[in-house]
Amino acid sequence: MRADPADYKLVSPGNLQAVLSLMAAEPAQWLPIAGGTDVMVLYSAGKLTSRKLINIWSIPELREIEVFPESIRIGAACTYTALRGHEIISREFPLLAAAASWTGGIANQNRGTLGGNIANASPAADSLPALLVYDAELTLISERGERRVPYRTFHTGYKQTALATDELIRSISLPRRFSGYISYARKVGARNAQAISKVCFAGLGQVSNGTIREAHLALGSVAPVPLRLNETERMLTGKKIEISLIDAARESAVSEIRPIDDIRSTAQYRAAAAGNLVAEFLEKLAAEGVKA
Repeated sequence: MRADPADYKLVSPGNLQAVLSLMAAEPAQWLPIAGGTDVMVLYSAGKLTSRKLINIWSIPELREIEVFPESIRIGAACTYTALRGHEIISREFPLLAAAASWTGGIANQNRGTLGGNIANASPAADSLPALLVYDAELTLISERGERRVPYRTFHTGYKQTALATDELIRSISLPRRFSGYISYARKVGARNAQAISKVCFAGLGQVSNGTIREAHLALGSVAPVPLRLNETERMLTGKKIEISLIDAARESAVSEIRPIDDIRSTAQYRAAAAGNLVAEFLEKLAAEGVKA
């Protein structure tokens, strides 16, 4: 059943304060829409339950990428194309740039936004594991003011978030402290482009004399939310990279995830792939740690 345009209302207030005022006046009634790459799929299928849409695409402060000495701040309405083309993001945050290149095709990358990917809250979203390993922080804004939320606490359940009904994601901040870290990212899908992930992985690590000083590991499409592998990280820290450690990390990662069977894959395959991706990351840490 296709949607009837007459059932929907779209407004374009043109500035951020007007958007926040409208959302405050009618909490939970207005759905912000920027690129619309997720919203229009639901609309076309007749499954978009929100009847009032508020356009935030053209609000300048949501489209900015601001660089500071200690951090970079990405406006929620920044597109994947903007992320891919930004020199500092490509150089200092290559996992995010890679994830941007995996998201849909060129048309989707021109319209899809990082804030939309976060708010949509799909555990299979390509960019979210990268945000987890980079210790991202979200700035949420409403007429009541701003508040900052560590991204790792933002997703509270499947398609559920810490966003209040009158709030908007204002920006995503990443600390500029990962120079010299070894990074690794993989997307496992049915094809190389325009495929939803069966499993996606992002990893960051520091190695000194063969010993892991720090490890950040995150997976998508293996649990109700994008997942940081906290227990596996703790188990790896301070250890020498050896075959026995790689095997133990593989088992630890599988124990932390909760994959399901669905149309794209099976839980068994996802578990095996997740363990293999963690092992591949550690093998890369070992190889590049020797070069360093």
